[in-house]
Amino acid sequence: MMNTELAPRRLTPWVLRLLALNAVVLLLQQTIFTSPAVANVMAFDPSLAFQRPWTFVSYMFVHAGFTHLLFNSIALFVFGPLVEQRMGSTGFVVYYFYCGIGAAIFSLLLSGIMPVAPFIGASGAIMGVAYAFARFAPDAELMLFPIPVPIKAKVLVWLFVAFEAFGALTRNDDIAHLAHLGGLGAGMLFFLLQGIGRSPVSQRVAMTQPRVPVPARGESAARRAAAAAQPKAVTSAPAAPAARADAIDEAAEIDRVLDKISAQGFGALTSEERRFLETAAKRRRPDSN
Repeated sequence: MMNTELAPRRLTPWVLRLLALNAVVLLLQQTIFTSPAVANVMAFDPSLAFQRPWTFVSYMFVHAGFTHLLFNSIALFVFGPLVEQRMGSTGFVVYYFYCGIGAAIFSLLLSGIMPVAPFIGASGAIMGVAYAFARFAPDAELMLFPIPVPIKAKVLVWLFVAFEAFGALTRNDDIAHLAHLGGLGAGMLFFLLQGIGRSPVSQRVAMTQPRVPVPARGESAARRAAAAAQPKAVTSAPAAPAARADAIDEAAEIDRVLDKISAQGFGALTSEERRFLETAAKRRRPDSN
């Protein structure tokens, strides 16, 4: 169970599409394409990776049965929506495939020093999504069956790492632990290189530092209107302390809304946020006469 303060309001578009696509593929496996050869040609086999390059992607959509699909679907349902809301739909689906392909590449690299059996399933990509969730909402509390106490996301993700590392070293089951570690590692590398996750301290500093963005040519009307709402430079007498405080508060709120537009798009704004931008833009727009 996730902390209700951080719980997303709805199932997001690409999470829903991925859940549906995985379910449809399993249905086809069990009704039309019942031959094991179909699953084998879509599975990722490090020894055949360059002869079957499509398997870097196709393996993510094939599952070993209903139970395998169920656990992956629950994990995607829990972790995915918040990550998609923070990254935006396009960023999320790119990140999802990046982690899934990264899981395959990681397994391929290690296959040169240890045996790696062919594997299927979306777990590697979902592990990367779980890591992103922990970066965006580190203090969100979740329940992990059968542990009877809530665990913070930032702790849970390291429990995942420990479990997968132990499983990869002992190799006493049929789970693709190396692929899971590869998905987690790809997520960590993504955040390290792209700098998407900012610490709470840097977020608070950013909220108190007013910025005046300059709209680029061809930028959307929504972004230009938001930029127009930013406080203008004042060359006359200094404002009173109370007025300056109000201006700083408004600038901080404008920054927050602009950050949300940048991450999720204009459509993600609430009606209150849209009204705030319109009001701020009108108040700071110079008189036309």
